[in-house]
Amino acid sequence: MTANHPVALITGAARRIGAQIAETLHRADFNVVLHYRNSATAAEQLAATFNQRRPDSAICLAADLCQSTQVQHLAEQSQTQWGRVDALINNASSFYPTPIGSATEAQWDDLLGSNVKAPFFLSQALAAALTRQRGAIINIADIHADRPLAEHTVYCIAKAGNVMLTQSLARELAPAVRVNGIAPGAILWPEQAAELSDDGKQKVLGRVPLARPGAPADIAATVLFLLTGAPYITGQVIAVDGGRSLT
Repeated sequence: MTANHPVALITGAARRIGAQIAETLHRADFNVVLHYRNSATAAEQLAATFNQRRPDSAICLAADLCQSTQVQHLAEQSQTQWGRVDALINNASSFYPTPIGSATEAQWDDLLGSNVKAPFFLSQALAAALTRQRGAIINIADIHADRPLAEHTVYCIAKAGNVMLTQSLARELAPAVRVNGIAPGAILWPEQAAELSDDGKQKVLGRVPLARPGAPADIAATVLFLLTGAPYITGQVIAVDGGRSLT
């Protein structure tokens, strides 16, 4: 994955961890496909920065990943620009509480759709392209895939499915395509409905052996390692959590 600028498709690439992954891969000489759903301005600004740095190295593509026809179209468009896709980073994810007694079917569809359905069908749509390039898939999971988070039952179910998706695809797409996952801990504090109070943040950090939050760069560096420095690793989910999964 070093010749003629390998191509990486990053879902949810306009902001937060996705944007840092895109930045890290672009600096490592990848061309990047920046997927977004609503954050058009941020995605376009990021692509413009990349293209100023290295012309014809970034494009933006919009898609609602819960709509199968849009997922298929995203996969097709991603291959058109440079005629290849070497890496798929399934980063886009919904996250919010669904306390028992208040969860809705729409929330179930959204959380399972963004965390399991979309990564599966996007991986399926790009499997042939990734096989040709002997490429890789990385799914962004969560440490709560196997340690449930209170009042987030549907989200935890979805991330558990994401982990099994990683393991299943690793077997099915071997030996041509490696598939791994990354399980972040306290990297960026959640927003909007899932936002934590200051006391809540301190409670989380109190369970982290390294006693500090991580940074998006920690996730991005792990992505780069799995893509370029780990040719014999597949089917694994690496926790990047400051040791929180030990407690």
